[in-house]
Amino acid sequence: MPYDDSPPPTRRARPLSVAAALVAVFLTAVGCGAAQEADGSGAAPPRPGADAASPTAPTPTGKQPRPSGPASASPSDSGSDSAKPLPKGPLTGRTVVIDPGHNPGNRDHTREINEKVDIGTGRKECDTTGTSTDDGYAEARFTLDVSHRLRTLLEAEGARVRLTHDADRPFGPCIDERARIGNEAKADAVVSVHADGSAVGNRGFHVILPAGVKGGGADTSKIVRSSADLGARIAGHFVRTTGSAPSNYIGGNTGLDTRNDLGGLNLSTVPKVFVECGNMRDPKDAALLTSASWRQKAAQGLADGITSYLKG
Repeated sequence: MPYDDSPPPTRRARPLSVAAALVAVFLTAVGCGAAQEADGSGAAPPRPGADAASPTAPTPTGKQPRPSGPASASPSDSGSDSAKPLPKGPLTGRTVVIDPGHNPGNRDHTREINEKVDIGTGRKECDTTGTSTDDGYAEARFTLDVSHRLRTLLEAEGARVRLTHDADRPFGPCIDERARIGNEAKADAVVSVHADGSAVGNRGFHVILPAGVKGGGADTSKIVRSSADLGARIAGHFVRTTGSAPSNYIGGNTGLDTRNDLGGLNLSTVPKVFVECGNMRDPKDAALLTSASWRQKAAQGLADGITSYLKG
């Protein structure tokens, strides 16, 4: 039986009114998220018959780099922008770029995605295949599904939404192009959607924030504070909406982690974060990630955090 990727009915984002209330919600929820792993969300054990597992083994944190090259499409011809008229709402006039981690086609283009690209402070692989659950539900499929749900929610609030890709290209885009798409869109916020590939027993979500980086083509000095604000709001709402606890293996139970080795963050000139929604290699987290109803909660948590940030 295939995984259910059909989106449940749209619910409008419900941001908290002030940042202080958000932080209080986040801190209160930290202690109870793990107990809600089977919270009636419809989560079920992963089912067989999904996409084949990634041919490239994940790193300990599930993060592997990505390509540019001949197959890369420019942001204007990617076909991933909002094209329909948008309703008036609290996010009217705002632009959000959603970056679905990896690409389902990456596994068929390992040579191209292993080519190094400049990330400002060095060189790193263009992209990676991403990770998967033990029965083969691919991270790239998960990220696209959550990104589609998130786009629908944000558009309902009036935001103009662009995806960096929509599985509409053979592979990629590379990490440098992903950053460039957000920059050229002059996005008010960019969120890169991922799922981790860590050890069994490592559970929960975390939000990756850009470190202060300056070198080569990288300079995050103007986005460190705004990105940290965006990330904290997303973390608080993610706890509240999904019932998932912050990571028990990264971020010291805060749900926040700062890194200086990700090209997608280093090269960004607009507020940007990565969100690892859970650990695909842990059976309990995998049961959530493979549940359509939980993915809708994840999208809602992301949307609420983004809306809170943009209205703050």
